[in-house]
Amino acid sequence: MSLVSAIAIYFIIWWVTLFVVLPFGVRNAHEAGEAVLDGNEAGAPVKPMMWRKVLVTTVLASVIFALIYGQITQGWIGFDDLPFLGLAPKP
Repeated sequence: MSLVSAIAIYFIIWWVTLFVVLPFGVRNAHEAGEAVLDGNEAGAPVKPMMWRKVLVTTVLASVIFALIYGQITQGWIGFDDLPFLGLAPKP
């Protein structure tokens, strides 16, 4: 795998992971018991904790990328290892 391919795959994994992590721990003004100020959206998070979410996203994306990189370079699981595909030779 080339460096450019690795960076592109990590970038895609990071963004997908960010969208998975974003909803965790979000509380809007109504759920937090605070008044909604004029001009603010009622569903906007009170404390989005973006730095924490970016950190969690980076760690989680790194673990997922390491697993994918290992599979691509080492070939831990092949098509013959998946019995439900019906590709394994029958005895």
